[in-house]
Amino acid sequence: MHIHILGICGTFMGGVAQLAVDSGHKVTGCDANVYPPMSDQLRGAGIELIEGFDAEQLKLAPDVFVIGNAISRGNPLLEAILDKGLPYVSGPQWLAENLLQGRWVLGVAGTHGKTTTASMLAWILEAANMDPGFLIGGVPLNFGVSARLGGTPFFVIEADEYDTAFCDKRSKFVHYRPRTVVLNNLEFDHADIFSDLAAIETQFHHLIRTLPQSGLIVSNAAEASLDRVLQRGCWTPVERFNDPDGYRVTGDDARGELVLHSPDGKVRRTIWGLSGEHNRANACAALLAARHVGVPLEQGLDALSRFENVKRRMEVRGEVRGVTVYDDFAHHPTAIATTVAGLRRKIGKARILAVLEPRSNTMKLGTMKAQLPDSLREVDLAFCFAGNLGWDARAALAPMGERAVVEDDLDRLVDQIVIAAQPGDHILVMSNGGFGGIHGKILAGLTE
Repeated sequence: MHIHILGICGTFMGGVAQLAVDSGHKVTGCDANVYPPMSDQLRGAGIELIEGFDAEQLKLAPDVFVIGNAISRGNPLLEAILDKGLPYVSGPQWLAENLLQGRWVLGVAGTHGKTTTASMLAWILEAANMDPGFLIGGVPLNFGVSARLGGTPFFVIEADEYDTAFCDKRSKFVHYRPRTVVLNNLEFDHADIFSDLAAIETQFHHLIRTLPQSGLIVSNAAEASLDRVLQRGCWTPVERFNDPDGYRVTGDDARGELVLHSPDGKVRRTIWGLSGEHNRANACAALLAARHVGVPLEQGLDALSRFENVKRRMEVRGEVRGVTVYDDFAHHPTAIATTVAGLRRKIGKARILAVLEPRSNTMKLGTMKAQLPDSLREVDLAFCFAGNLGWDARAALAPMGERAVVEDDLDRLVDQIVIAAQPGDHILVMSNGGFGGIHGKILAGLTE
């Protein structure tokens, strides 16, 4: 089959493209911004890439056009496809019908922690010689790639609640039909497509409706929103984590300790390289999901002792003059708070300089702006890039007083960070985008 993918350079669609090639399909694609590293990765897989969405691409005559969810009405190629009545399908639907059919899908859903938990789960299965396939919205360092076909029925997928495509406003995850599903947490997010939390809960219940009786739901006991979803109707066994009387995790970040507690009181320990309560919860969920496909908890813990995290999750980008610069994907206030808390537990009283780019659609709308000061309560200084925001970041961060610096110009922001930095500081950069290469600019400024 020849597929032509519109929006091929996104993380998800790029992963679909690579899986399709590995399955023997011919793949071409286009996007508005064809640039490294994704362009190099795709071309390395033998995929022809076209810059832009010119209707001339119809001459490629693929069997079907696969439409990414970044493609909207008014796109010239999409409009030409519709005018000609040519076959098209969304990325999640094509994936489900052509690559996931007949496989044991393990889906990881939730507002936060999907990428890390899915990466942990895939690694636990890999360490157990189960050769899983996976499609993850980041790059697990243990694998070095975000997607792999795998050689067994097991397939781990990051199950995103964002909508599917211009023609399908259901969440992506309803297409995947998982047998094992992790429900990590559920908060209001994606204000550009959901009106409130109840609307997201409805989509999560659509997912619950697709699960078989022989499957398993691994759900966070600490989340009232997930309980509401399950109370709407559930036909699948549920195993809970973060349960004071059941499966839960504790640990000491300074010592790198991970401790798993079971309902029978049994305690299992390991040493690992991650920190933060959120990552310990992610680990507990991954361990229970892996056990559902046959990996004992002790074996899963051993694998986690060798888990190397995910690119852009507390990734150290460099150290200059005793100042360490980190890169993290956090952008929702809850994710910001948990990321900061994890670093704080690890480094003790050393100073944290948080650098924030409110770049996600939800943050650009200002929906969560009132939560930002509290999410940054454990940092010593906060630096916010306010370029292209439609709301007043200075007013939003005013409760932080002199601890907050807001700049509309990226270079001026870098200058302020470099001036403020002292030996022993930890600079935590948080954004769901490239942030204008700020990490390198900070490191370069520190060397001068």
